Amino acid sequence: MELRTVNVIRYVTPLREGGSLPAIAEADDEFLYVLKFRGAGQGVKALIAELIGGELARALGLKVPELVFANLDEAFGRTEPDEEIQDLLKASVGLNLALHYLSGAITYDPAVTVIDARLASQIVWLDCLLTNVDRTPRNTNMLIWHKELWLIDHGAALYFHHSWGNWKEQAVRPFVQVKDHVLLPWATELESVDLEFKAILNETLIRDIAALIPDEWLADDIEAAAERREVYVQFLLLRIAASDIFIKEAKNARETRF
Repeated sequence: MELRTVNVIRYVTPLREGGSLPAIAEADDEFLYVLKFRGAGQGVKALIAELIGGELARALGLKVPELVFANLDEAFGRTEPDEEIQDLLKASVGLNLALHYLSGAITYDPAVTVIDARLASQIVWLDCLLTNVDRTPRNTNMLIWHKELWLIDHGAALYFHHSWGNWKEQAVRPFVQVKDHVLLPWATELESVDLEFKAILNETLIRDIAALIPDEWLADDIEAAAERREVYVQFLLLRIAASDIFIKEAKNARETRF
């Protein structure tokens, strides 16, 4: 398992609806990407969450735009007239993360597009696993492209890594924010999805995905990076093993709210 690496050759336009100022950029493979910057708000932790969340979703058969590593040259920060963007570019020199730009895609609206119970349950289950707080009616982080549902933006997931001290406790906690999930009303097949997904997400797969994280995003030296990477692996394994906890929370939230 590996991601392609591209070089950014043109900064096209900022996506100002994102708090961390992602941008549409062109790479040397002549494709457009939504570029997520290491120098933005939550830094490389958001990129790590994006990488793990996106590749887990892909492994489970959900649709996610291709993720690539994107090299940003220091020259980009010199000619940008917007000072805020200039500072962001200068702080993001080196390896960043980008998603293939889905030209013509529209934001998913539950009032317009009906999602079947199985797909809704799959996405809710994944977001409970990842503790992804950012899939709400206000900001669904899903797109309709060629009449199919695509998942984007997992940068707010895995919030345990903003406070490492009690990661084992956080791994087995209910995901109470599931009550705000945009697809929760239709997630009626969580138990069967749980059996299906737990059969797919074995330790080998989890380790393969964690191995994609660049050492430089984890720590300043290789040994510390290896330790930090192992925490991600163990967090996910513990959470998968305790999935009945977050399934129960999701079911209770459905019964309470709907």
